[in-house]
Amino acid sequence: QVQLVESGGGLVQPGESLTLSCAASASFNAFKIKTMAWYRQSPGQQRERVATVSPSMITTYDSRAEGRFTISRDDAKKTVSLQMNNLKPEDTAIYYCNIDTLTANYWGRGTQVTVSS
Repeated sequence: QVQLVESGGGLVQPGESLTLSCAASASFNAFKIKTMAWYRQSPGQQRERVATVSPSMITTYDSRAEGRFTISRDDAKKTVSLQMNNLKPEDTAIYYCNIDTLTANYWGRGTQVTVSS
């Protein structure tokens, strides 16, 4: 059974940093991986895409993440990470990793990020 497990969330103060990681289970077929991404969802809001990275390492970012967040992937390890710097209270949300493959789309269960003084 394919599983994605996020880690690295927590409570930080404004201006601090966090790195989120997402690992796919051993049964995940790395050869089928296409785009990997991070999304987030705040209470009462729709889930929104934060960043994506293609198989050729081309990255895209939401305008609010541009310049502060960095997405990276390691296909050999079947992981995708999100380095978040200069965090703001409005970054508070549950963060989800997403992996798109040739045959299906997968979501993790999410990790909470709270930015508060």
